[in-house]
Amino acid sequence: MLFIKTQEILTLTVLKIDEEQKQNERCKKTKQWKIKTDSSKQKSDMNAHPDQKLYSCKVCDKTLSRNSHLTKHMSIHTGEKPFTCGSCGRSFQCKAHLNCHMMIHTGEKPFSCVSCGKSFRAKSELLPHMRIHTGEKPFWCVVCGKSFALRPTLTIHMRTHTGEKPFSCVTCGKGFARRFSLIYHMRTHTGEKPFCCVNCGRCFGFKSSLTRHIMTHRSEKPFSCVTCRKQFTRKLYLLLHMKTHTGEKCFACGTCGKSFQFKSQFNSHMRSHTSDRRFSCTSCGQKFFTKSLLTSHMKTHKYEKPFLCETCETRFRTKSQLLIHMSTHTGEKPFSCFYQKIFLNYSHENSHR
Repeated sequence: MLFIKTQEILTLTVLKIDEEQKQNERCKKTKQWKIKTDSSKQKSDMNAHPDQKLYSCKVCDKTLSRNSHLTKHMSIHTGEKPFTCGSCGRSFQCKAHLNCHMMIHTGEKPFSCVSCGKSFRAKSELLPHMRIHTGEKPFWCVVCGKSFALRPTLTIHMRTHTGEKPFSCVTCGKGFARRFSLIYHMRTHTGEKPFCCVNCGRCFGFKSSLTRHIMTHRSEKPFSCVTCRKQFTRKLYLLLHMKTHTGEKCFACGTCGKSFQFKSQFNSHMRSHTSDRRFSCTSCGQKFFTKSLLTSHMKTHKYEKPFLCETCETRFRTKSQLLIHMSTHTGEKPFSCFYQKIFLNYSHENSHR
């Protein structure tokens, strides 16, 4: 019985080997035929059209079968864009690019996502979008191994490792890794504010700033402080507010050791060490570390006093001056000396010392 089973196993093994040898022979023949076909493909095409004239590019020596193809190819070298949009005047090198562009004006989006129904003008836009649903991230960083769904995103990420900043500001020379970061930065020089609130007309340089501002018009404030019950429109504002209760100061100056609750305060303080006074008065030329100081200074030229005391109707240029003045009516003296003497304002305390 054992002998019979062994014989069957040997027979099956021999048959399997024979089948593998036959498969290898078929693969070899297929490979040889493919090589022969690839090498003679151009000859076959020429034999099919023996009188066909070939057109060569004088710049890169590329050969094309038609004169129209050569004309289209030459636009790559000359930069010619003969196809112009009748709506906006933008030009393109080929008609296919113009047709795709025209969908911006017509609103046509023929390529739809089967998962969420979102539509796109071109198939090349739909394919990257599909990776949001599939989770596919085929582009890997060779340095840290992080993966991305889009190749341009990987290119931008690589600049965090190389330190490359190819986009430079022509005004101050500051470099940026992304083009849109440079565009946003340029608005600090031009003063451009293209995003305007439809409720109050106030304009902003960034869309994110407008989005935050619009929430101030809404009555809903879902985020509440558990300590003082103050409400906020955004969770970020609540987290920043909580620091006033905890006293947390996580931004420390490496030069003088002074700490700050907010990064904006820290950045303003750091300019005091670098003498970076980027905010200049257009009237007298005086420079300031922060924009808020410049704003307060500008009121000295305009003689503007927007803060009114409701008790005696005296006006002040800044809110801090009004608060100090209010203490003359309330009798409050919040500044104390070490020897327990109290004063109306901080300057009086310094004079006492």
